[in-house]
Amino acid sequence: MNSTTLRWIQPDWPAPLHVHALTTERSASRPEDRHDGFNFADYVQDAPANVVANRQILCKTLGFLHPPVWLSQKHGSTVLKLDHRFGIKSADGSFTTREHTVCAVLSADCAPVFLSDYEGTFVALLHVGWRGLAAGVLEAGIAVAPRTAQEMICWVGPTISQKHFEIGRDVRRQLIKNDPLDERHIVPSGQRYFADLPGLILARLRRMDVAYAEASAECTYAKAGRWFSYRRQGLCGRMASLIWIAR
Repeated sequence: MNSTTLRWIQPDWPAPLHVHALTTERSASRPEDRHDGFNFADYVQDAPANVVANRQILCKTLGFLHPPVWLSQKHGSTVLKLDHRFGIKSADGSFTTREHTVCAVLSADCAPVFLSDYEGTFVALLHVGWRGLAAGVLEAGIAVAPRTAQEMICWVGPTISQKHFEIGRDVRRQLIKNDPLDERHIVPSGQRYFADLPGLILARLRRMDVAYAEASAECTYAKAGRWFSYRRQGLCGRMASLIWIAR
């Protein structure tokens, strides 16, 4: 059982009080251990009992009536409507208008992207790495949500910063194919490049005319004790991002 206190950060956005959203912190005492801290992923070679215990702590601490709907993430563009209680589904995002239905994504450098509106009529959460960004997961999430983009508010959670996100030519080409102006968020460095993932995400959201779009300044790569980072660690745990409606 994880004896560390569960901590999290919340989006700094103009959502109403009945919309609840957060990203858990790793809270590692031994950052060199790839799984130490609050890992919520059951596919990263952590002891299954540890993952179960961490998820139980999460649900108990947050007082959930039902556990989060965990997704089998594929770095694609599928976004599900959560109409019913169900087990693991293959998707990289979900949305709901139902109270106490908890949307969830797991990440360790990819960005959790929170969506709602000023009235809190729905909530959504997307898992956005460079592959999902190129595949159009942001556009898919905006398209299936029950409000227009002009009525939505968005927040990009903790993700890897440009300083640490090195990419090659092929990835660069995929990231700018949607709009060549996105190249402003990619800096050349010899034969490689450094990409500003939150900047690229915000640029797309703003092109879709969302009412509000901002991003966390937290870099998952930079703080080993606070965040898991696939780029820093390779095989490692995952933080959980959650959003739900509860009045």
